[in-house]
Amino acid sequence: MHADFRLPFGHLLATLLALSLSEAFYIPGWSIKSYKEDEPIPLLVNKIYSDNTQLQYAYFDLPFICPPTGRTHTGSSLISGHSISLNLGEVLRGDRIMASDYELAMGKDTECQSLCSRTVDRYALRRARELIDSGYVAEWIVDNLPGATSFVTIDKSRKYYAAGFKLGRKDISPDTGKPRYFINNHVTIVIRWRKAPGKDGERGGKVVVGFEVYPKSISDEYWKYDSCSEDIRNVEEGMELHLPSNTTTEENPTSSRLLYTPPQVEEDMNDGATLNISYSYSVYYREETNVEWANRWDLYFVNEEGSSKIHWLAIFNSIFIATFLTAVVGVIVARTIKSDMKSFSKDSGMEEGKLKLKLKRPRNGNKSPKIGEKEPSGLLEQNGDVDNDADVSSDEELLEDLTGWKLLHGDVFRSPTYGGLLAPLVGSGMQLVFMASGLLLLSCLGVLNPSWRGGFVSVGFGLFIFAGMFSGYFSGRVYKTFGGEDWRKNTLMTAILFPGLLFTTVFILNLFVWAQASSTAIPFSTLIALNFLWLFIQLPLVYAGSWYGYVRTGPWTHPTKTNQIARQVPQQSWYIKEVQSVLLAGLVPFAVIFIELLFVFKSLWQDKSGYYYVFGFLAVVFILTIITVIEVTVVTTYLQLCAENYNWWWQSFFIGGGSAIWIFLYCTWYYFTNLHIYGFISSILFFSYSFLACLVYGLLTGTVGFLAAYAFVRKIYGAIKAD
Repeated sequence: MHADFRLPFGHLLATLLALSLSEAFYIPGWSIKSYKEDEPIPLLVNKIYSDNTQLQYAYFDLPFICPPTGRTHTGSSLISGHSISLNLGEVLRGDRIMASDYELAMGKDTECQSLCSRTVDRYALRRARELIDSGYVAEWIVDNLPGATSFVTIDKSRKYYAAGFKLGRKDISPDTGKPRYFINNHVTIVIRWRKAPGKDGERGGKVVVGFEVYPKSISDEYWKYDSCSEDIRNVEEGMELHLPSNTTTEENPTSSRLLYTPPQVEEDMNDGATLNISYSYSVYYREETNVEWANRWDLYFVNEEGSSKIHWLAIFNSIFIATFLTAVVGVIVARTIKSDMKSFSKDSGMEEGKLKLKLKRPRNGNKSPKIGEKEPSGLLEQNGDVDNDADVSSDEELLEDLTGWKLLHGDVFRSPTYGGLLAPLVGSGMQLVFMASGLLLLSCLGVLNPSWRGGFVSVGFGLFIFAGMFSGYFSGRVYKTFGGEDWRKNTLMTAILFPGLLFTTVFILNLFVWAQASSTAIPFSTLIALNFLWLFIQLPLVYAGSWYGYVRTGPWTHPTKTNQIARQVPQQSWYIKEVQSVLLAGLVPFAVIFIELLFVFKSLWQDKSGYYYVFGFLAVVFILTIITVIEVTVVTTYLQLCAENYNWWWQSFFIGGGSAIWIFLYCTWYYFTNLHIYGFISSILFFSYSFLACLVYGLLTGTVGFLAAYAFVRKIYGAIKAD
């Protein structure tokens, strides 16, 4: 069956613009749900996912599991198969949460309860074998906790959870040597509870602090009269996903029952054969006094605590690199630049972008001859200018020593080519800076956490929409500084450029995912709603910010005038050229962040049953990365100006975002060495999402580098005396 998960406009707007406090905050004492004895506990089913593929599927869309009956649970308003309201983040991450037929009542153990008997054909069996072979696990939810399998740490000192449970298992037949597939048609559910805090606990209230699921495969031979086996725990023979052929051979008429038929043979068979799979479950309630309700998510993180030393290693590595770069920048500012500006400003000035010697006025009041004026030829006049001639000679010697960045005062602020494109990119980068900073801040404060499913994506999207004001402001002001005149055109480009590229890429990827009937695909109505938000919320905000930055605030002023004729750029050294400098400079920020990226990649791609939660470490690494980007861009821009190359606008932007290239190469290396993703669609999704993530990172750091270089250039040229 295919459930309808379209997201109404009103609900989507409410999710983004009026986020519920009860969902947003995970604070002890808030949003605690307690249960009385025998009170029904809803069990929700969500989706299945795998570490080996990027395609997810709704649980009730599987053709071999028990379909929902549509009945209403006793003491509850939930209807089996009814879709639970989802926020934007849940929809985008592929969640499809629905009520199930499992009956759970607080404190009431159930030894074995039959759920259904599902009749499946060869197509459904083939589908089940494919999903089991791909390592898919199912996600169920009880009291906002994902169903988990319990494990013990290596030193056997602590227990931890891995979210989800496997659909089945695969082994090799000892008789034929061919693979066999077994479906997990029985689950043992363990609900761990403790007394509710406060007065609710005094009245007998209980809270759920753990939700464990232990799957098992049970052969149909142990079923009696469509009910559970008497001793379900001692069953060892599993439910094999195998349908024998209806035809037999003369050599061995019983081979259809004894020999396993390879999947490729069964796929071609259309004989109408079916297989009955009986599903059942057991429920046990166990009191857990060692886990507080506020700390019940900690069990999902225990397995990651051993990596804290590596996180600290990443921090120290980042601090060392940032400190070294800070020292380099300090040397440049304290020694080179200050001494250069002092010698340059001592006896020289600037007039119309050209160097003009400030000659000392003689005591007799005579002035230096102006350009085009005939020099006096009298003896007295010549004698009176002897001292001035000495000053001119001294200044000419000083002028001969002026090289490097000091000679670019008339060209350093020349508007770049394609400035109309650079301005929207800078605006989009500032939009991403605001979004990333807000997400990290809220995550460090604990507002965004795993208990708020989809909250990270929902809040991130809301921040991105709201930050359209900052995007328009910086884009409009930079565009005005570059001498742009059509600010409305720049506003439209700012509002369309990055969001349009993002939406187009996601839409094209969605076409591939739609073809696979995966829940990863974004519903078409949600795509329309996102366009609605862009058109009626973000676009006006970008327009308002652009108007304020372009019309009200105006351009940034420059300390020097630009010459009418551009200066010729000399031959550049190999390391200062565009491509080489971007790649070399990008290595430094990459060295700061690459260790922490290992944990992010593991959480996103390799171990989806875990949760990335160390946002404090990530925030520190993010700050150090921004500092490193600023310092690297300043140093590289200074070297470029010393090489008498005034084309620093675009170069500073590319240098700031240069580490994105190395991160994408790092993603490619990680794909081939650490992941086991197979399938064309999954590979396309991996590289496309990696490209978009690197694009976001490159825009963010590129904008930071550009603004840092701009402030640096204005500072050093503003300190020079000018006429």
